Amino acid sequence: MAQRKWIQKLDKGVLHRQLGFPEGQKIPEGLLQKIDLANIGDKIVYTVNGKKKTILVTRLLKQRVNAAITLKKLRK
Repeated sequence: MAQRKWIQKLDKGVLHRQLGFPEGQKIPEGLLQKIDLANIGDKIVYTVNGKKKTILVTRLLKQRVNAAITLKKLRK
């Protein structure tokens, strides 16, 4: 069976741009967990640099968050 290199194909910084976080700033673990537990179509309210933001949870966002959580586990 051929090995799939899915980690190399991930676009760097896409989740940061989608959530509105600067590239060097870490996304809080609590926000990732909140998005992961939310249903598709829910709205999540959070703050970035003192500004309140609302984001709609989509299937693509949940996939990106799931990949981020998985990659954080690999680093440990």
